[in-house]
Amino acid sequence: MSRLHGEARRYMASYALFNQAVADRLGLHPTDVQCLNLLSLEREPVTIGRVAELTGLTTGSATRLVDRLERAGYVRRERDAEDRRRVMVAPEPEKMAELGAFWQRLNGAWGGLFDAYGDTEITLITDYMRRSVELSVTQVERLRSGEFDQAG
Repeated sequence: MSRLHGEARRYMASYALFNQAVADRLGLHPTDVQCLNLLSLEREPVTIGRVAELTGLTTGSATRLVDRLERAGYVRRERDAEDRRRVMVAPEPEKMAELGAFWQRLNGAWGGLFDAYGDTEITLITDYMRRSVELSVTQVERLRSGEFDQAG
C-alpha cells in the first residue's frame, strides 16, 4: 500500500504539471483547459450554473472562466430557444476541433500504455478511474464545507 500511495501522489502531481504545460501551450488557465475537457463531454450547451457544477467553481468564478473562454474563441453564449431569459454556453465547433486535434497528438502516446493490458485489466483500470472521480467529488465537497478545518 505504501508503494501504491507514493505512485498515486506522483501520478496526481504529474497530471497537474502536464495540465499546466497544456494550458501554457494554449495560452489558457489550467482550470479553463479542464472546463473545455468537461464541456466536450456534454451533449448540449450548458448554463453557467452547470459550468460551475462541472468545475466546482462558484457561479461568479464560472462566469469569469466562460468570459476567458469566450475571449479565446472556444465558447459562445447563446439564448436558450425555449427560455430566452436563460443563457447557454456552447462550444465553438471549429476551435474545439483544433483542440481535439491537439489532444489527439498528445493522446497517441497514452493510448500505447494500454496496449499491454487485457480486457479484464482495462475494466479494472476504468473502474478505478470512475471510482476515483466519485471520491474526488466527495473530497472536494468535504474540503469546501470546512469539514477538514476541525482538528481531530
